[in-house]
Amino acid sequence: MNQQYKRWYDHDPILLKVIDLLKNYQDELRSQAEVFLIKIEEKVSKETIDRFYEMVKPVNGNRWYDKDPVISKTVELLRVVPPEIQKSAAENFINTLKDAGINVEA
Repeated sequence: MNQQYKRWYDHDPILLKVIDLLKNYQDELRSQAEVFLIKIEEKVSKETIDRFYEMVKPVNGNRWYDKDPVISKTVELLRVVPPEIQKSAAENFINTLKDAGINVEA
């Protein structure tokens, strides 16, 4: 059965948790999002990420994550990568938070 989801991240509980954490704790998790972006940049280059973000960044910036470019870039990257990469990236993000001593069992 092909279930329809309202939001692109509703299909995976770990991805949903990462988005909820980012949404609710933007200031506290900004440094972790920066680490996440650095790890992604090591794999595909900062220039590639910057070009990609220029293509997808919002025109009006009304979404909750548009206020901070680091959080916005993190969410947009998670949004467009294939599902298997989304899952792996979300798990890595959760593990990074745990390693930093941040309680993610909310």
